[in-house]
Amino acid sequence: MKKLYSLLVGLIITASLNIAAVSYADNNILSPIKPVAATTCTTAQVISVKPLEVVKNPEKFLNKKITMISRFSKFSTLGLDYKPALRSSDNYISFLFLREDAANNIPLSELKMFIPRPVAEKLPDIKEGDTVKVVGTVFSDALGDAWIDVNTLEEIKK
Repeated sequence: MKKLYSLLVGLIITASLNIAAVSYADNNILSPIKPVAATTCTTAQVISVKPLEVVKNPEKFLNKKITMISRFSKFSTLGLDYKPALRSSDNYISFLFLREDAANNIPLSELKMFIPRPVAEKLPDIKEGDTVKVVGTVFSDALGDAWIDVNTLEEIKK
């Protein structure tokens, strides 16, 4: 009986330590990165790039501020709540460009772009095919894709 009690106490302690470690990891290691404010970078620090260049070499643009002009596809939930590059669906919405290398309207899903929900809610009604300009920071290259915190999304042409 004493051995069973000791085994039970040991299992409880081990489980408690595992729960504490997971909780610590969730709250500290995997906490979301705050987006960089658009006013902190000068124009000289922003790299103008084509979306397919970023897709081909996401590591080249990691932690760099970029601007892209492309055709809008749609707002989406793609990439949200993925722990290695966490952007919560409670606070962000993602969106996609249309592929420039395809004849049909195919979304460029390898480029994951996130915009804070309060900013997205104030945007004008952007439709598929509209030309938009994006300024943002590549914060991750998880899964070999570019993950971008968008500071501004501006409609250029309907």
